Amino acid sequence: MKVSVIIPSWKNPYLKQHTRSLLDNSKLGDQIELIIILDGYWPEEKQMVIDPRVKYIHLGKNVGMREAINTGVRAAKGEFIMRTDEHCSFAPGYDETMANSCRPNWIMTAKRYFLDPTDWSVMDIDPVINEKLVIQGGKKFAGQRWKSRDEKTKNRKIVNTMAMQGSMWFMPRAWWKKVIVNLQTEGYGPLIQDSHEMVFKTWKAGGELVVHKGTWFAHKHRSFSRTHNNGTDDNPANCEDGFAYALKVWKDYYIDEIKPLWKI
Repeated sequence: MKVSVIIPSWKNPYLKQHTRSLLDNSKLGDQIELIIILDGYWPEEKQMVIDPRVKYIHLGKNVGMREAINTGVRAAKGEFIMRTDEHCSFAPGYDETMANSCRPNWIMTAKRYFLDPTDWSVMDIDPVINEKLVIQGGKKFAGQRWKSRDEKTKNRKIVNTMAMQGSMWFMPRAWWKKVIVNLQTEGYGPLIQDSHEMVFKTWKAGGELVVHKGTWFAHKHRSFSRTHNNGTDDNPANCEDGFAYALKVWKDYYIDEIKPLWKI
């Protein structure tokens, strides 16, 4: 198996279109598997794609996005793992492009467009390429569009960057097992700051975060309603506590080592 795609799912009306986009645009044939983690619910039958490349894992209860991703990775067989939100569309050959480019110590994302899920079309908005990692409002880690870096690196297909949206990433499964291990729920809670946790761990271990401009995905635009709950049915996430925990763990490292390295 070349690529395992992990899809945490919770009552999302776009699951079928998302699954079909992954399958229809794959160039890996039977060397890709989709692992859909049903986070304590069953979708309507019409939302499920029956295909030998698609596997469904039903969790006995709603545990939240972070642990759903951990569950999917534990079930993965691929040389590479890819995680996506359940409301994205993908470029033709996205999987082959990233698998052929990804190095052993990389987390890779792709150029990110915006999706209108009502007609499943890419919106006429400039894509996000590079993102600068900042502490937003003094309260949380966040990525910001970094157009000056876009211009500086416009002639390079794959570039180092500082931040990514957690909606799509790609890495060797061996890197996850060695460096990421699990997305931590203690402190962070069940939902937030997962991309920053992974990137900080990767930098600490001598790895890199890169964006591949030779392929893309389109993520549902934020003007459309949110479909994931904040946390779990039994335990709604206190996002402010999670943001504060991430700063407690990583703020000094970010200020003392990462900002000087990037000269920001």
